[in-house]
Amino acid sequence: MSGPKALLESEDNWVTDIGRFVPGERVIFRGKDLFKELKEIRWTGLYFYGVTGRFFSERQLRLIEALWVLSVSYPDPRIWNNRVAALAGTARSNSPLAVSAATAVTEAIIYGYGAEKGAMEFLLRAQQQLDQGADLKALIMHEIKQRRKIFGYGRPKRVHAEIDERIAPILEVAHRLGLDQGRHLKLALEIDRLLANSRYPIRMTVAALNAALCADMELTSEEFVACSIPAYSSGMIPCYLDALEQPEGTLFPLRCSRIDYQGKPPRSWD
Repeated sequence: MSGPKALLESEDNWVTDIGRFVPGERVIFRGKDLFKELKEIRWTGLYFYGVTGRFFSERQLRLIEALWVLSVSYPDPRIWNNRVAALAGTARSNSPLAVSAATAVTEAIIYGYGAEKGAMEFLLRAQQQLDQGADLKALIMHEIKQRRKIFGYGRPKRVHAEIDERIAPILEVAHRLGLDQGRHLKLALEIDRLLANSRYPIRMTVAALNAALCADMELTSEEFVACSIPAYSSGMIPCYLDALEQPEGTLFPLRCSRIDYQGKPPRSWD
């Protein structure tokens, strides 16, 4: 149904089972009474329930929080999205706008949500094809030829580090929690092994690792991205607050002589 009829039937009417706020009485959150049935739930558990409609175990929630802590909690203002938050601080903007802007630019292709979604979609697609009898080496070569890359494998050249420093501590936590035996994680590690010994010596990044662990928790790629949104803020906010305490407008300035301007000559006002 579309057009005027759909608009008329939707006027002052939105059919949903996501939730309802009854002022002075109760809040319904995906069919549960927030004040009675969900009052003891952890915030992470509530957030993931809101995204997926499913409840996660304590071990799963601990692993998810570990992924956030160890993957993206880097308060370095040189990192692209943190820099946006810091720029907001040096411009004396407020923290909600700083985090909103920084979160918006986290939707990137080689970093952030784009890389994470691409990594999960590749792993899910590869696992499905393997279940149908496909050869993993052939799948890897096809992916490289078709897309000229494999999401979740190979860090940008400017990082200057072959091995992703986040992988070992995350695997350690996953092992300790007994959540390191999922088939998508095994697949991600096997792809890393095959690539390391191929003519494409690119290694697994944390995007593929996190995607694999979350795929083993049965998250879809859209749910994976939605659940990752708050994670980056732990690095953004410190950068914003630090810039706020520094002299205004002093974040990474460039003198004019360092700019290679090749356009029209400056306009003379004489």
